[in-house]
Amino acid sequence: MDVTESLALPLIDEHSTVVAADTDDVWRGLGDVLDGSYAGAGAVRFAHLVGCADPVASGPRPLAEGSTISGFRVVAADPGRELVLLGRHRFSTYALTFLLDEAGPRRTAVRAVSRARFPGPAGALYRLLVVGTGGHAIGVRHLLASVRSRSE
Repeated sequence: MDVTESLALPLIDEHSTVVAADTDDVWRGLGDVLDGSYAGAGAVRFAHLVGCADPVASGPRPLAEGSTISGFRVVAADPGRELVLLGRHRFSTYALTFLLDEAGPRRTAVRAVSRARFPGPAGALYRLLVVGTGGHAIGVRHLLASVRSRSE
């Protein structure tokens, strides 16, 4: 999977926040939050349960192209600007892209763009459970709030 494949996936949603920190601090905070959020035993168990292609963390830190966190592989990393994560399991192929833009002195706008495909009846049910219930949106907003807290 690569960046081109991520852009070909249907858009699910986009969430954003403004962080009172420069892009370098936000980049470090983003990496720390992602590593922390997806490193726990629960995340790894879930990744194995649904058959994620990348169930455990590996590769260089800070996150760089080729690094993995539970459920995702980093396919593009432009420090302070863009982080593209791709994943795949039995019910979905998905991408989560974080975009960082300067929003003033020591202020950074962070956008999280989610894309996914949910093939077949099992995929449709999984989409209903994850996206349809609002759980995905809650999770992404929580990630962004954690990045803001960690970075400020």
